Amino acid sequence: MRTRRRTTVLAASLVLALATAPLAAPAFAAPGPTPLPASAHTTPTGPDTRALEAALKGLPDQDATAALVRVGGKGSWQGVAGVRDLRTGAPALENARFRAGSTTKIVTAALVLQLAAEGRISLDGTVQQYLPGLLTEDFSPITVRQLLNFTSGLQPGASLGDNVDVGHEHRFETLTPEEVVAASVAKGPDPAYAPGARQRYGNIHYTVLGMLIEKVTGDSYAHQAAVRIFRPLGMRHTSFPDGPDPRIHGPHHRGYDWIDGKLVDVTDWNMSDRWAAGDMISTTTDLERLLVGLFRGRVVPEPQLTEMFTVPAVEGATMGAALQRFELNGKEIWGKTGSRPGYHTVVAATRNLSRTVVYSVNSTDAKGEGLPIVQRFAFPAFNR
Repeated sequence: MRTRRRTTVLAASLVLALATAPLAAPAFAAPGPTPLPASAHTTPTGPDTRALEAALKGLPDQDATAALVRVGGKGSWQGVAGVRDLRTGAPALENARFRAGSTTKIVTAALVLQLAAEGRISLDGTVQQYLPGLLTEDFSPITVRQLLNFTSGLQPGASLGDNVDVGHEHRFETLTPEEVVAASVAKGPDPAYAPGARQRYGNIHYTVLGMLIEKVTGDSYAHQAAVRIFRPLGMRHTSFPDGPDPRIHGPHHRGYDWIDGKLVDVTDWNMSDRWAAGDMISTTTDLERLLVGLFRGRVVPEPQLTEMFTVPAVEGATMGAALQRFELNGKEIWGKTGSRPGYHTVVAATRNLSRTVVYSVNSTDAKGEGLPIVQRFAFPAFNR
């Protein structure tokens, strides 16, 4: 089912509120209740469509300006709600492109595992072997597998801001992967844990993997992603920015975030510091193709695919190679979140693809606590 909420009165009030004080804390007003169509009722084996409808109802609101949701498997459902631009009140686009954030890591992991399947790298090979001189002699050997499952012991690298407020001031600056990694190396190894002893999620592992991909292939990371994954899967609207280009090209929603009490347009932003860890631009349709193709073994062959669903045997670990494991309503689910200012993304599925969900939410606090957004827009897909 495809659902679209158009809130003409709300959009008009937003435009009036913004006319005198651009993007300054508009007063959101939710529309009255609307009966659900009969076809939207929850079935015993389908997603909780009533909860999904409720999640979309009233957008834009204080927490999000738009949302695109795709549920697949047994009981498909689609929803589109909100506006693509607060100034104009134009309705949300079903095919909107967005910053997919850390779901980029799925692509990076898949590229590395493809190269492993081809015998061009070994997952037990080390950073020191493949990227000589990148790390100092202070570092113990770090394997490719440890980078994939976030147990490398590398400390966080440089970034253009650890939160939206700081990052916004530097949004048109550039950081190269080499600069990001150099800052990590300068901090030295994790003083508390040797490589392989602790899982610590972070971008630095996948920045190094991006460099590894380029070194082994003699090609750019973006081109390898295009020819090995995007084109074969028909992901025609997925790409990476051209260098420091801060724009999203093609149809897209404006992204907003609360900064100093004002709702600020944060759409244009140079994401170079995220690169192979979080720089991808995509659509919900394309990410669904990636999710299904990956789980069906069309992207990474066995036995390498098993790495994505293998959580290392260290205390507190929940992630394999890019994918995180969690349980909901008795279901084991594997997925990945991604967040950039103004954009929050989720891809998740049961291992047998009996249920999948992909969403892009224009969250006004995308880099904040993501659980409420996941609970609102993703959990209902797995409620049955």
